[in-house]
Amino acid sequence: MSRSMKSAAIIGAVAASFAAYSTAASAQSQEKCFGVSLAGENDCAAGPGTTCAGTSKVDYQGNAWTLVEEGTCTEIDLPAMADGSERMGALEELERDLPTS
Repeated sequence: MSRSMKSAAIIGAVAASFAAYSTAASAQSQEKCFGVSLAGENDCAAGPGTTCAGTSKVDYQGNAWTLVEEGTCTEIDLPAMADGSERMGALEELERDLPTS
């Protein structure tokens, strides 16, 4: 085998290992997190009368979800609600920050 063919084989093997690593890193488990997306930026489910992705009407809408890395939903830093109480993401639909119309 010529030197250039050996070099090409080694470069190919290194490239393949990097590709396998990046694919495994991006395949982390995700979960639905309700009440964390901005208006129009949800992944799906935004309550009655909506179709799916991008249909939430208000920021942090409690019945709209976004996919997040598993185990991080309740740890997402969100601004406090208008009354000053803490706002958190949840693994189940919430009854807060719902559109009024």
